[in-house]
Amino acid sequence: MSKQEGTPALPGNTEVTNRAPQAFAGEKKYQEIFRVANTTRNQLCPVRDIVARISDKWSMLAIFALGGYGKLRFNEMKYKIGDISQRMLTVTLRNLEADSLVTRTVFPEIPPRVEYELTPLGYSLMEQFVLLVDWAELNEEQIMKFRKLQIRN
Repeated sequence: MSKQEGTPALPGNTEVTNRAPQAFAGEKKYQEIFRVANTTRNQLCPVRDIVARISDKWSMLAIFALGGYGKLRFNEMKYKIGDISQRMLTVTLRNLEADSLVTRTVFPEIPPRVEYELTPLGYSLMEQFVLLVDWAELNEEQIMKFRKLQIRN
């Protein structure tokens, strides 16, 4: 091995310096996800479709409301979520039910009573949302500082 310029030629110097940052463990998987998403962008891509369906704020809030409070009637959920319109909550719950994330139970009473509840699949999704919320809480101070800097500039 020849001596490189700027490298001390000491007998105990076995340190290696990497010029490029080391790839993280999941890099290949993420590249593959991105590749598949881009090659299917003009077709129905199940991953894009599912992520689009569940990642809007109303779906996330409905899932957290049901996960946090258990079975809820429509108006209870509307009250828990707050500023959601009746129409948007209806659409959101129908979509979550169609994806088997929420069950809707109608009781044969007068007036009819309807309850919504998370399915096991819905609970498993909520657990993933919790990771995202934890990340947001962990990084909110740094992000808010950066936003304030951007507003000033």
